[in-house]
Amino acid sequence: MRRIIILTLFATLTLNMMAQKKIVQTAGRTQLGEFAPEFAHLNDDILFGEVWSRNDLLSLRDRSLVTVTALISQGLTDSSLTYHLQEAKKNGITRTEIAEIITHIAFYAGWPKAWAAFRQAKEVWAEDSAADDAKDRFQQEMIFPIGEPNTAYARYFKGRSYLARISGEQVPIANVTFEPGCRNNWHIHHATKGGGQMLIGVAGRGWYQEEGKPAQEILPGTVIHIPANVKHWHGAAADSWFAHLAFEVPGENASTEWLEPVSDDDYNKINAK
Repeated sequence: MRRIIILTLFATLTLNMMAQKKIVQTAGRTQLGEFAPEFAHLNDDILFGEVWSRNDLLSLRDRSLVTVTALISQGLTDSSLTYHLQEAKKNGITRTEIAEIITHIAFYAGWPKAWAAFRQAKEVWAEDSAADDAKDRFQQEMIFPIGEPNTAYARYFKGRSYLARISGEQVPIANVTFEPGCRNNWHIHHATKGGGQMLIGVAGRGWYQEEGKPAQEILPGTVIHIPANVKHWHGAAADSWFAHLAFEVPGENASTEWLEPVSDDDYNKINAK
């Protein structure tokens, strides 16, 4: 009897197999294109277009951490640090993590530099204070932990998601949590035999939709069966946190194909009904 192995929502992919989009930067040409065209070229095409895009060597998150550390250590707390703090946030560094990073830097680079950096970091992560409070309240609604930011697959999401492995023995189990409005891209779980996926709502309210069909509401206890080779997406409702367990059904030649994001227009129409 073939057993169902409960894996994470994205267990068919590994981090090493994921391709990252090349970084596109235009600030150099926008600000210095006529005055210093060669500098603009080096900034946009070499620094960002090549160095930052070498994700096979360092992830964007790692590069953000290194860059922020270097700037703070030099005492550069101008607009360049603000930009890189914003990018660090986009690349998955949380409010708690940046606070610990700057605290660590303070002992090696100097206390005044850390104070200056904290002023900018507080502005960049200001909205996260309210988000953290909401996350704590949502945690009280379910027995499973929310887990850590799902940074490895952030590029396939609109909004932030979190991943918690519930069990790694016998049957691996993971809980996936979405902030309000967060959803993953359209995607397909391919398989030549077997395969597919099953979702079980844990807390909050979310949506599941197959291509060409109306969206289905997911509430705690809702079970969604996703056949192999079917294009679909799922995520939170616009006004609610949402969490589900993901069951990955074994199949032959299984793989996941990530596609385009769910458009804001389509998503808003679903939430307006």
